[in-house]
Amino acid sequence: MSATLFERLGGENGIKAIANDLVELHVKNPIIGPRFAGSDKAAVKQTVAEFFITGSGGPEVYKGEDMVTAHKHMNINGDEFVAALDDAMVALDKNGIGEPEKQETLAILFSMRGEVMHQ
Repeated sequence: MSATLFERLGGENGIKAIANDLVELHVKNPIIGPRFAGSDKAAVKQTVAEFFITGSGGPEVYKGEDMVTAHKHMNINGDEFVAALDDAMVALDKNGIGEPEKQETLAILFSMRGEVMHQ
């Protein structure tokens, strides 16, 4: 049996490191950074980590809102969505994640496009 994406991303500790880097990249990203102004970065990092842990086949720890509810009325545009995906790839690279896992993660994130970019 092959390892889950959760395991291939380094389990809980690996995903927490990825989430930390991802949020730091988002905050500094000129396209999406303003959306994080005034956010509790620690809380955002925790939520992102829990989302990734659960979504990658790890324990069911995510208790946050579904993607539609979480992004409702944000009017996220295509450039912002792509910027977030680009940040995710950089965070995965920074954490030494292999190409197959990066592609699998990208496919999962891209599959949520309609839920994130709804009006």
